[in-house]
Amino acid sequence: MTRWPLPEPMQEAIALAARAAELGEVPIGAVITHDGQIIAASHNSPRKDHDPTAHAEIAAIRAAAKSLGQQRLENCELWVTLEPCAMCAGAISHARIAKLYYAASDPKGGAVEHGARVFEQDQCLHRPDVYSGIGEAQAAEILRNFFRKRR
Repeated sequence: MTRWPLPEPMQEAIALAARAAELGEVPIGAVITHDGQIIAASHNSPRKDHDPTAHAEIAAIRAAAKSLGQQRLENCELWVTLEPCAMCAGAISHARIAKLYYAASDPKGGAVEHGARVFEQDQCLHRPDVYSGIGEAQAAEILRNFFRKRR
């Protein structure tokens, strides 16, 4: 199998996921780029923030919107280490993010290619271009190690 370096945004998202694991959070990292530049980055923090909505994607979307001074992120790309859940997929749609890149699929809680398949619903007002599997092995390993230690 041919291996190539991961794109910088996914490398950063994976590093953020590892940091989340160190802090006892479910290891998911997210990065948003605009014109090829990272403008927002975050990791899961529901435990620290006592906030069930403090997913990596939500925090990154909020930071990107502030960075750009607007609610729509039409020319932005989101790079995340795990397939977004229904809440995050909804936020991605509402933010009008142009492209979604995610590393590992999540058959249990994902809502892009699994579960609710949010972007396939008639009610979905915006559908980003979706690319999966980028950095999948690295992201999945961080998740496996995290949950192995918890059991």
